[in-house]
Amino acid sequence: MTDVTANIRPELIKQLTGKRILILGLGQTGLSCARFLASRGLEFAVNDSREQAIDAAVFQRDYPNCELVQGQWDAALIASADIILASPGIDMAEAAIAGAIASGCQVWGDVELFCRLSDAPVIAVTGSNGKSTVVSLLAHLAQSLGLNAELGGNVGVPILDLIDKAPELLILELSSFQLETISSMKPLAASVLNLSDDHLDRHLTMENYRDIKQKIYQQAGVAVVNRDDSATWVDEKAFNGKVLSFGSDAPQDGHLGLATVDNELTLMYGQQALISVRELPLSGVHNALNCLAVLALGLSAGWPLEQMLGHLSSFTGLEHRCQPLKTNDGILWINDSKATNVGATIAAISGLAQTKSAGQQLILIAGGDGKGADFSPLKDLLAHEVNLLITLGKDGEQLAALAANSQRVDNLEQAVALAGKSAKAGDTVLLSPACSSLDMFKNFAVRGRVFADAVQAFVGKAAPGASA
Repeated sequence: MTDVTANIRPELIKQLTGKRILILGLGQTGLSCARFLASRGLEFAVNDSREQAIDAAVFQRDYPNCELVQGQWDAALIASADIILASPGIDMAEAAIAGAIASGCQVWGDVELFCRLSDAPVIAVTGSNGKSTVVSLLAHLAQSLGLNAELGGNVGVPILDLIDKAPELLILELSSFQLETISSMKPLAASVLNLSDDHLDRHLTMENYRDIKQKIYQQAGVAVVNRDDSATWVDEKAFNGKVLSFGSDAPQDGHLGLATVDNELTLMYGQQALISVRELPLSGVHNALNCLAVLALGLSAGWPLEQMLGHLSSFTGLEHRCQPLKTNDGILWINDSKATNVGATIAAISGLAQTKSAGQQLILIAGGDGKGADFSPLKDLLAHEVNLLITLGKDGEQLAALAANSQRVDNLEQAVALAGKSAKAGDTVLLSPACSSLDMFKNFAVRGRVFADAVQAFVGKAAPGASA
């Protein structure tokens, strides 16, 4: 029987014993922290500003010795804490929290606690866009190669729920919110995939946002950087590890990129042609870059290149991320509802534009709550690559103003009907909102499902022989 505590440092558990530990936030991460601390016999308190974050009776039944405060940030609890385990959705700079934290208090997230406890090897990925696709493809390749790999962080299972599984490798997707509280992670390889305007309502400036993202490179063995985006580059003079790059241009030896080989845009490793973009399981050049990042991270971990290439084709992609829908009308309908910021939509349009043939239209459905984002970087692409822009939602008017050929609708069903009537076989209809969904939907997944359902309903109604 495997000793599940073999990769846990017992001395830290001893150090935590008797400490005043406070969990801030009772979402998925906070509950995971509570389960872990209780399993080790450690005492803790919990505070959430929401009135009904959790059923208090159920929580007290499961954790009878834990103090629970809901409905406000409790200044006395915060001030008395030796260690705060902060959920990533909580802004620790908020006055009610920051003003109460004692000078000697340590503020960690669940990822930081895991890294202090465990020696499990880590590959860490962040970026504004594409990170879920990259880590999911990495996990697919790792498992196909026979590794006991687990996926965690900002996707999948909360990281502390994985600690007793003693994985050979942990693949982490990390948000900027999680990186704010990380200092002990020593990844085999780490990457900032790209950087675009996002979460500035919390981080305030792009410089601050970039600095937080760049924390992922601290203590990494290999930094995997994007040659197309200088905000991802590491300071090689200050960095002690190796730097491996990927990009949309032809690469130098030992790096990855794209080049045209026999009239086919092809993934390259130095001068070695690997696989054509057309043969990849994911649509668009932006996804070709995601595949290059995956190969670079895999090489950094010592995975055989040929074996990785052999398993690429069996990856099916993720829902709501440039996901082609199955229809029989000859139109390529793509659900990219996860594109909740401008950078993601730029990547989707650019990636698809580079693979469309002459005479084919690209119709874009966009809009929602832009969270104060600057939409102007979309203007040139809308003018040169998008044949029709259909907008909706809170900031639809702002987006519509950027394109000469635009139309406003009230909902996704109307958007799909207008797109379907405007498109012909061979054309592409792309839902890539450049906005959050929260003005109209519970989340991006619900928006994506509504879009998919609307497409199926429209295509079914338009099919020959369909009943009126």
